[in-house]
Amino acid sequence: MQGVIAATNGMLYIRLIGKVTDYPIPYLRLPPGEGKRFLEIGCNWGRWCVAAARKGYCPVGIDPSLKAIRAARRVAQQLGITAHYVVADGRYLPFAEGAFDQVFSYSVLQHLSKANARLTLREVSRVLNSTGGFLVQMPNCFGIRCLYHQVRRGFHEGVDFDVRYWTPWELASTFRGTFGSVRIAADGFFSLNPQISDVNLLPRKYRAVIYASEALRKISEVLSPLTYVADSLYVEGKMK
Repeated sequence: MQGVIAATNGMLYIRLIGKVTDYPIPYLRLPPGEGKRFLEIGCNWGRWCVAAARKGYCPVGIDPSLKAIRAARRVAQQLGITAHYVVADGRYLPFAEGAFDQVFSYSVLQHLSKANARLTLREVSRVLNSTGGFLVQMPNCFGIRCLYHQVRRGFHEGVDFDVRYWTPWELASTFRGTFGSVRIAADGFFSLNPQISDVNLLPRKYRAVIYASEALRKISEVLSPLTYVADSLYVEGKMK
């Protein structure tokens, strides 16, 4: 478990191996679940499913890694959370049409080729019911940190597990073509993206970055153009 958690957010927590005393469960920016069926694409060790359960959703998490699913089940059991986990591929979801009220994904689709990301979104639209909503985190190619990484690899398209960078307009067009209603909001700046809920787990030098990111995120809610230079974006909306 220590090793799985350490890999969260690009190995940001690697220094915590052997020192974790509590699970870093983030804040889920969704309204209360009221028993709605929640699907997470790429759940890893299940922290967002835990957050969803605590907010009143009935979560199901999928991940192609058996190791991750075993870890997620163990965490849920330890925390007394009711959640279901399945080894599965987001491009071929093993669920009936309209099975879910809410779909969520964080730091997952960015690692797929854009063609595979679009396949996954089509599957998401299939398993959402007619009034269902989605919230998906994606990287912004104009973010400061994202630009730095693109420069390092010569602006070449990623391969294998590399991050693929999207423009906000490309995201809006892609999601709108699949779902209809779309809104893009800033998730964070300078990274992809540690959560403010994790700040006390991290070294002091990282805390300043997280606090600055959270401050800019709140400012972007008022000054919307700031969203377009955020490194991490949320794409949210509902079915057509």
